[in-house]
Amino acid sequence: MAEDWENGGFGLYIHWPFCAAKCPYCDFNSHVSRSIDHNAWRAGYLAELKRAAAETKGRVLRSVFFGGGTPSLMEPDVVADIMAEIYRLWPTANELETTLEANPGSVETGRFKAFRQAGINRISMGVQALNDDDLRRLGRIHSVAEARTAFDVARTTFDRVSFDLIYGRQNQTLQDWKSELGEALNMAIDHLSLYQLTVEQGTAFGDRYNAGKLKGLPDDDLGADMYEVTQDLCGAAGMPSYEVSNHARDGAQSRHNLVYWRYGDYVGIGPGAHGRLTLNGKRTATECFSNPKRWLDGALTGQTEKTRESLALDDQASELLLMGLRLKEGVDPNRFLQLSGRHIDKSAISELEELNLLKSTEQRIIVSDQGFMVLNGVLRRLLEA
Repeated sequence: MAEDWENGGFGLYIHWPFCAAKCPYCDFNSHVSRSIDHNAWRAGYLAELKRAAAETKGRVLRSVFFGGGTPSLMEPDVVADIMAEIYRLWPTANELETTLEANPGSVETGRFKAFRQAGINRISMGVQALNDDDLRRLGRIHSVAEARTAFDVARTTFDRVSFDLIYGRQNQTLQDWKSELGEALNMAIDHLSLYQLTVEQGTAFGDRYNAGKLKGLPDDDLGADMYEVTQDLCGAAGMPSYEVSNHARDGAQSRHNLVYWRYGDYVGIGPGAHGRLTLNGKRTATECFSNPKRWLDGALTGQTEKTRESLALDDQASELLLMGLRLKEGVDPNRFLQLSGRHIDKSAISELEELNLLKSTEQRIIVSDQGFMVLNGVLRRLLEA
């Protein structure tokens, strides 16, 4: 009998923890370092790949994702050695998706061809804004001109290119966002990630916000209008959303992120990386130590992870909803039933349907376009029932 994780497949996430500068909105595990021993990091990653492969022997790998941090600052020969080891250790899908996140600086852009030769076939670029003033406010160290140049190089080097933009920025009007999104859609090849700015505690933006110094953020109504415009313009351009913040042409969805959202299994390697692994019939949550030195020191002895957590079936069912209802395809309620032994509360479903926030059949539960605008509330109602 197939295990639940097989509904989502199996992926591999590799975290590179270093950046050239720390962005004020970023709450990811990223660090600025003057010197990096790439050979030591190569050895650490290769050792951890062997350990992970021994636990997941025979699984068909669907995707590899280098995230960060800024993995485009990695030496291409390190990426090449990692990719060669991955192919040695696991059987892979016929069209293995291999993504590397990149910033559009000149140093990273100059490495694109070498990354392609190393085995990367998809680039995800952190453009974030097509306005130089806003790039500075966001702490980005590239210009719009550099971003456009990097995109032109990427699209002639890789078959698949995605880039990120953040909207709902300080003093940004609805018309500003319409114009900028129009520019982005004229550039886009097959995938866009469009995120509304979120102020996270523990970041520089969070500190400014708490001190009342982060002015000009949109109110809820303007934020909702920006979200609606995003759906309308992207849909008209043939890049509808397939997830709350992600848009793609048909067939160009991020296969790696679909492993997450369809609640598959994935290995997390690198400082602060998380994973979900079903071993001996039990799904466990894994988390690596976030301090880069501690992780690297532990890589050669297999001591890179915090204590693993065995997930109760109810917790797995909750995670299935939290991840799967972000997708336009929704979730299969029968998976929830098989995991938890109970149905999703029918009164909660009926209530959300009456509010036009949800659509349900025996095979699918799908959040409506209106429901996506208040997704946290929808999830809260279902999980509290």
